[in-house]
Amino acid sequence: MANPIRIQDIAQHEGETVTLRGWLYAKTGKGKLQFLQLRDGSGIAQCVVFKGEVSEELFQNAKDLTQESSLIVTGSVRANTKAPGVPGGYEVGVEELQVLHIAESFPIAPKEHGVEFLMDHRHLWLRSRQQWAALRIRATIIRAIRNWLDDQGFINMDTPIITPTAGENTTHLFEVSYFDDAAYLAQTGQLYNEATMAAFGKVYCFGPTFRAEKSKTRRHLAEFWMVEPEIAFCSLEELMDIEEQMLVYVVEQVLAKHRPELEVLERDVSKLEAITSPFPRLSYDEAVEKVAEIREQTEDDELKAQLDLTWGDDFGSPHETELTKLFDKPVFVYHYPTAAKAFYMEPVEGRPEVCRSVDLLAPEGYGEIIGGSERIYDLELLERRIEEFGVNKDDYQWYLDLRRFGSVPHAGFGLGIERTVTWLTGQDHIRAMIPFPRTLNRMNP
Repeated sequence: MANPIRIQDIAQHEGETVTLRGWLYAKTGKGKLQFLQLRDGSGIAQCVVFKGEVSEELFQNAKDLTQESSLIVTGSVRANTKAPGVPGGYEVGVEELQVLHIAESFPIAPKEHGVEFLMDHRHLWLRSRQQWAALRIRATIIRAIRNWLDDQGFINMDTPIITPTAGENTTHLFEVSYFDDAAYLAQTGQLYNEATMAAFGKVYCFGPTFRAEKSKTRRHLAEFWMVEPEIAFCSLEELMDIEEQMLVYVVEQVLAKHRPELEVLERDVSKLEAITSPFPRLSYDEAVEKVAEIREQTEDDELKAQLDLTWGDDFGSPHETELTKLFDKPVFVYHYPTAAKAFYMEPVEGRPEVCRSVDLLAPEGYGEIIGGSERIYDLELLERRIEEFGVNKDDYQWYLDLRRFGSVPHAGFGLGIERTVTWLTGQDHIRAMIPFPRTLNRMNP
């Protein structure tokens, strides 16, 4: 047996005898030929079994293979750019075939299946080409974010998943039993990040977060992954610069590494190639005016009703969708009403009804992917905001300590991984952008 290689590296071995190990993705037969589509997680390769070149037993074994059977193939690599449907333009002429396991009838057929059926079989649906492509891109997005932050001097800090208090909204918590006390699954690592920021200057946490919103929209999950940087001595304007630079780098990495996967997903890469600096920036006031203009101009009564907006309201999906249609890049909307945002956001000087907050909205109607703000660093103001928010001040004494001992202006943001993957891959729903989604009606598999 030749040394095993990964299918993604097959082009480097033209003319050589190689061994591939994987699963049968698909098979077609034509007389004395069997065409085996073999996948190994890194890609798909066509393996050709010619009856005249192998034993009767090997040829019959190839004919008997079922979808998702596991096997080891050894053969010579040759270029084939003429025949349609040859992945990557290279194929393997099979010389040896070892069948490890004949799979039972695979429940996911080439025909159309309903989403609930596919979600019930999520553990198997992951093997499809589209899911493979999207989740490989997800892995690159995560790696690119980490690399960029690490290269910019940020330090990764792990924050608790079990917390005694709310991070943002007390109605969106999953309560758990913590020995004899009640506790909650974390909505955010931000408050703890502010503590590590005071020790290290520039930090980020990266992990699962939990929201108990009873929402069924295509943008919501109950469990999702978020990266949350926090930066000392940082203004809102500097924060927007950081978000923009990081996101441009992430898009560059996806385009550089995943053209084949984007093709599988039928993604219009010209939309991604347009994601360059600078991003447009609108104040909340300006954004409200633009939404009002869109509402006035539309002849769609249903859309007109959806776009109804009073100053002070947070944007909903229809507002974000219509607003982002005006741009081919992500757009920053900053200085939201204080009442619509979390208690820890710094108010605008001379205008306390507005806070130093910002959301980054993705184009093509994908909505908010990043939310951030300057944090209140004045102790008395933060104490007042906690009281106004209606939570137990005693639970936040450690957080208030951060304002008692060396408080500084600082800012941070949170980027939702699944929303970012949904946008960059051009998919319709967030639920397929994580290996095993947790939604309002789904906790299995």
